[in-house]
Amino acid sequence: MEEFHKIRRLPPYVFEEVNRLKAAARAGGADIVDLGMGNPDLPTPKFIVDKLCEAIRDPRTHRYSASKGIAGLRKAQAAYYARRFDVKLDPNTQVVATLGSKEGFANMAQAITAPGDVVLCPNPTYPIHAFGFIMSGGTIRAIPARPDADFLVAIDRAVRYSIPKPIAIILNYPANPTAFEADLDFYREIVAFARKHEIVVLSDLAYAEIFFDGSPPPSILEVEGAIDVAVEFTSMSKTFSMPGWRMGFAVGNERLLAALARVKSYLDYGAFTPIQVAATAALNAGDEAIEEVRTIYRRRRDVLVDSFGRAGWDVPSPSSTMFAWAPLPEAYRHMGSLEFSKLLIEKADVAVAPGIGFGEHGDSHVRIALVENEHRIRQAARNIKRFLASGAEAGQKVVAIGAGT
Repeated sequence: MEEFHKIRRLPPYVFEEVNRLKAAARAGGADIVDLGMGNPDLPTPKFIVDKLCEAIRDPRTHRYSASKGIAGLRKAQAAYYARRFDVKLDPNTQVVATLGSKEGFANMAQAITAPGDVVLCPNPTYPIHAFGFIMSGGTIRAIPARPDADFLVAIDRAVRYSIPKPIAIILNYPANPTAFEADLDFYREIVAFARKHEIVVLSDLAYAEIFFDGSPPPSILEVEGAIDVAVEFTSMSKTFSMPGWRMGFAVGNERLLAALARVKSYLDYGAFTPIQVAATAALNAGDEAIEEVRTIYRRRRDVLVDSFGRAGWDVPSPSSTMFAWAPLPEAYRHMGSLEFSKLLIEKADVAVAPGIGFGEHGDSHVRIALVENEHRIRQAARNIKRFLASGAEAGQKVVAIGAGT
């Protein structure tokens, strides 16, 4: 039988190939240092867990919750934006709680996309940015991932030559997987462009608080007039080490958020109320916890860059996010990121995310997640050093796994 229509629109899930090989290696007794999935290993801060336990004992919290989020949580998110970005939001009309930023993006795509609509999306980027719209019947036009002059030229060309005209531009800074950052001058250019051409801007700011060097990453909503065209998505997954709690937000333009809330009202009843109560406590009193998380990731980043460099693999130091975007070692660039990632599991007991999983322009890189402690990162570096040395000793005649001789 033929695949269902929407399933046919999705490519094979690249990361599943790596996951299968990783599982098989572990089943065979291998100790895999897993730097692949961006799944935080840090425990959720105790005061957040305690608030959850307190709330869950109240039977009134066991009922269905509002799909757009409880009032206290929306007020806490608005207060966070005022405190962090000096952006004033109406919690009743300009804040919607989501089941993580991923769900928010997917349902926003459902809300605003008609069949054949064109959306401008960076390549490489986090998969939901593109596939949320593809599953909704839209068409993706790739644009550069780096927020520079080439990006601005690309979106201008897209508006002039795409038929129909694009309906939205996707932004993600600090970026997953590349860790690229945008400044307010860039956002000003985007807002002016979007207002001129009547295009929606959807900004993924999931890594707003995971930064190490320089100024904190800005919000596009800091730009005057951005609220007319933009919605921004944030997540508590990395900021507060709450990935399994599935709590995020969409904030910004009222019309777009009303559309998102209406779609969500048909699909879900919102997160379990005790989770929302605990998330409210995190937003209202969690600055110290955020700084602790940031410090841990900074130390891991420094250990990764130093130890991998000593092992013979130069990894650029990211100034934000919990990822390093690493070019393939020169001797292995011909095989592409997927086969190199498989080879790392097989020969070095180290798992990373192949860049091809984030788009065709990511195939020269892999994403390395800072989700193991410093000891394990150093262990990965030792394994990689032996692997790279063995490749050099063999004359660097490396072939892809399963390739013929």
